[in-house]
Amino acid sequence: MIEIRPSDRTVVHHAVVFIREPGSKWLPDAKPGVPFVPMVANSGQRFGNTQGQGNDVLCIYTPGMVPDIYKPGQAKQIKAGSDLVFQMHYTASGKPGKDQTKVGLVWAKEPPTERIITIGALNNRFTIPAGDPSFQAEAVTPIINPMTVMSFFPHLHLRGRAFQYDIIYPTGETQTVLKVKDWSLNWQLSYKLEKPIQLQPGAKVKVTGWWDNSANNPANPDPKVDVKWGEQSWEEMLIGFFDVAVDPKITNKNIYAKRPSSE
Repeated sequence: MIEIRPSDRTVVHHAVVFIREPGSKWLPDAKPGVPFVPMVANSGQRFGNTQGQGNDVLCIYTPGMVPDIYKPGQAKQIKAGSDLVFQMHYTASGKPGKDQTKVGLVWAKEPPTERIITIGALNNRFTIPAGDPSFQAEAVTPIINPMTVMSFFPHLHLRGRAFQYDIIYPTGETQTVLKVKDWSLNWQLSYKLEKPIQLQPGAKVKVTGWWDNSANNPANPDPKVDVKWGEQSWEEMLIGFFDVAVDPKITNKNIYAKRPSSE
């Protein structure tokens, strides 16, 4: 079981805790206990730092998030000697504030039979035209190894209007498994599945986001500008996270690699 709790929720846009394993080259100049802002030399480096440079996600906080609770035999792995790296995204509210975000863990009491990994479908190459009331973009992630989908967590920003997850099966059949019709940056839920979804190699997970960049959107910071991918709330994102349960031999580094049939 895992939970992130900010102390000042008015300024915490999101918090992501990454598991930086021993030997990782990510953020080599960062010192434990000292706040660190990565150098932004170009969008590629900025994006890599945002995504954790391939390091696994332990958990995510957004307004409305509930704790991640896994079934007996399921767990996320934190290797001995790992660092927990807090990625804090603060958005100024106009008032001074202090925050001390914490993470709480309940450890597995026995070796897990399934590893939980957070993956997602992502699109960072869209441009939302100024004034567009219903812009749409998609992202697709292929399924290479057998897995069980445990939950969905859609993420957009202030102009976000709706979000949808579809499963595209190897037969070509498409099934809509989640549609959030009234997206809100101020209340972002992780949708825990009552009946987890079994996926086999050859399937795909497609996510679709809709945005309202018109003056009719009361949350729109500026309907007169084109909007692209960015970390701040007045920019936009399209990420469809989902937690999956997999064989413990699969990690976030090889989950998109086909395993030999002898394994």
